[in-house]
Amino acid sequence: MTTEAVTDMIRDGLFIILETALPVLLISMAIGLLVSIFQTVTSIQEQTLTFVPKLVGIFVALMLFGNWMLNNMVTYATELWSSFSYYVHK
Repeated sequence: MTTEAVTDMIRDGLFIILETALPVLLISMAIGLLVSIFQTVTSIQEQTLTFVPKLVGIFVALMLFGNWMLNNMVTYATELWSSFSYYVHK
């Protein structure tokens, strides 16, 4: 296995991780920002007010993007295992 092959595998894996996690993280961040603005405007400092909307938002995001996320990861794993002989012989 060459250094270039290892570098390609790591780069592709990190890109898949970022690409797959990005929708859920962006939704969580947007909800957190909106709740934070709401708390600042109303002077309500309740901790559960930030937790529950984020939890609901993450569940909705997983329902919407879950199929795409799973297909993304399965495609990468399939490509990685289908080229396994290339990585062993090089």
